[in-house]
Amino acid sequence: MDRHEFLRRLHRVLKPRTYGEIGVNDGRSLAISRVPSVAVDPAFRIVTSLSCDVHLVRSTSDDFFARRDPLQHLRTGRNPFRALARRDPMAVLGEQPRLELSFIDGMHLFEFALRDFMNIERYSRWSSVIVLDDMLPRNVDEAARDRHTKYWTGDVYKVVQVLRRFRPELVAVEIDTAPTGVVAVFGADPGSTVLADAYDRIVEEYVAPDPQDVPEEVLTRKNAVAPEALLGADLWPGLVRARTLRRGRAAFAPVRRSLDRLTG
Repeated sequence: MDRHEFLRRLHRVLKPRTYGEIGVNDGRSLAISRVPSVAVDPAFRIVTSLSCDVHLVRSTSDDFFARRDPLQHLRTGRNPFRALARRDPMAVLGEQPRLELSFIDGMHLFEFALRDFMNIERYSRWSSVIVLDDMLPRNVDEAARDRHTKYWTGDVYKVVQVLRRFRPELVAVEIDTAPTGVVAVFGADPGSTVLADAYDRIVEEYVAPDPQDVPEEVLTRKNAVAPEALLGADLWPGLVRARTLRRGRAAFAPVRRSLDRLTG
């Protein structure tokens, strides 16, 4: 299963009401969305029809998220945030719009991908799913910071190492998609400042010149699960129900148990 088919099926089981994307490229992943969306890329070149209400921004992700209200588009038009505000204005008073599914496929360098995750997480909630592309290089050449191969992941695989070390409350699931794997992150906490506080120290430690020292378990996909296994897991109905009912973070516990069974 390739990344686009995985995303297509993920939309079906997660039923997100909002979608965010960093790294639009030719628009094939954005074309999957049918919900209000925000997509950012400094040099996109759309070659396919889009079927969603989308704010398409030609910008770097850092500049976009530095805006005062980057998700303003989700406050207008036909979207669930606006609908909820009409039904119960007090329920969303002062609340930021949230991205319920996000796909990160921006610059293939560790420090950029980490910042992309940090920015997306600030506009997510615990029930959101954040997918990062190109996370499982098949050889050291594909993982190089200086691109010299057709398929190129860069050193973004290190983001998972950082999340597991600094943010153990998150669950990062490596997924064996073709050709270069993805990772789905569950349990986002928009209030966390751990990564931002340690960012300079993390970059100093993890950014290294080529060739990269890629762990063997990454190259062999030792810990990766089949995409069909994740998509068919029993966690989705409960996650969607908890999100719809606006349940607090305590509702993440059964979702985490399902993920632990899948990855254990």
